[in-house]
Amino acid sequence: MITALAGGVGAARFLRGLVQVVDPSDVTVVVNTADDDWFHGLFVSPDLDSVTYTLAGAQNPETGWGLAGETFAAIEALSRYGEDTWFRLGDRDLATHLFRTRLLRDGATLSEATARITAAWGLAPRLLPMTDDRVATRIETPGGELAMQEWFVRERCEPEVVGVRFDGADASSPAPGVLDAIANADTLLVCPSNPVISIGPILAVPGIRDALVARRDRVVGVSPIIAGRPVKGPADRLMGPMGIDVSCVGVAREYRSFCSALVIDTGDAAHAGEIEALGVRAVVADTLMTDARVAAALARDTLAAVA
Repeated sequence: MITALAGGVGAARFLRGLVQVVDPSDVTVVVNTADDDWFHGLFVSPDLDSVTYTLAGAQNPETGWGLAGETFAAIEALSRYGEDTWFRLGDRDLATHLFRTRLLRDGATLSEATARITAAWGLAPRLLPMTDDRVATRIETPGGELAMQEWFVRERCEPEVVGVRFDGADASSPAPGVLDAIANADTLLVCPSNPVISIGPILAVPGIRDALVARRDRVVGVSPIIAGRPVKGPADRLMGPMGIDVSCVGVAREYRSFCSALVIDTGDAAHAGEIEALGVRAVVADTLMTDARVAAALARDTLAAVA
C-alpha cells in the first residue's frame, strides 16, 4: 500500500507515472486543500481537480491543470455583468464545481464529495482531502495579506512575499482515513510539490506531521527543485522568505524530520553529500518529467529508495 502527499501540477504528473508501475488501487493520495476557494458562488478545489483530471487522462497537456480542449464561454459571458474573471473556470470544468458545491450545500463533507467525483471519473486510486475543515493559505506581502489564488493567479506571483500562514489549520483535523493511510502504508511518498504552499498546509493539519515522523524510515520525498530553480510554479518566491534555501539541500533540510530519503535530479548529484550530512539518504535520478515514460521511471526510482 502506498500513500502520497500531493499538491500542484508536479505532483499530478508524478502520480500519473506512479499508477503505471503499481496497482492504482493500492494508492492513496492525501491532497492539499488550502488553495480551495469560492468563485462565482462555487467551491473550487484546484489541487484535487488537477490530480483527478490527470489520473483520468483528461488534463490539459499544455497547462497541466484544467481539462483538455476546454472552452471558456461561460466565464467570458460573466464579464458582461462586471464580474471579476481573473480566475478562469472552463465550461466543462464548471460541472465539477457545480456538483461539488451542491453536495457541500446539501451537507456532504469534502471527503464525501471527492469520493463521488473521483468515482464518476473512474479512478482506482483513493483521493483524500487533507482535511474536511476550512484551511486557507494566506500570503503576506508588504501591501497586505492576499488569498493564495489572488497572489498566484490574479497578481501573477509578483508581490514580494514576507510570510505565509495557513488560516484555520490549528483548529482543523485530518480528514477521515488520512491518518490510517499514513499508519498502514508500506511506502509513503512526498510528491515533487511546492514545499511551502502544497506540502506545508498538509503538514500544518494537527496530527499529520507526527504520523509521518513515526513512519520516517518508510518516507521518501522527491525534490521539486533542480539546479536551484523550481521546475514549475513559484516555489523560489516562497521558500526564501520562509527561510528555506532554494535547492534540493534546502528541501532535504525542511523534510528531514519525517523523510528518510530524498530523490534529487542528476543535475544536483554534487549535492548528495550535503543531503546525506543532514541524515537524509540522497537518491539521484532524472526528475524532470518531460513525458509519462520519465514520470514512470521516476516513480520506480522513488519506490526503490525505501524498498
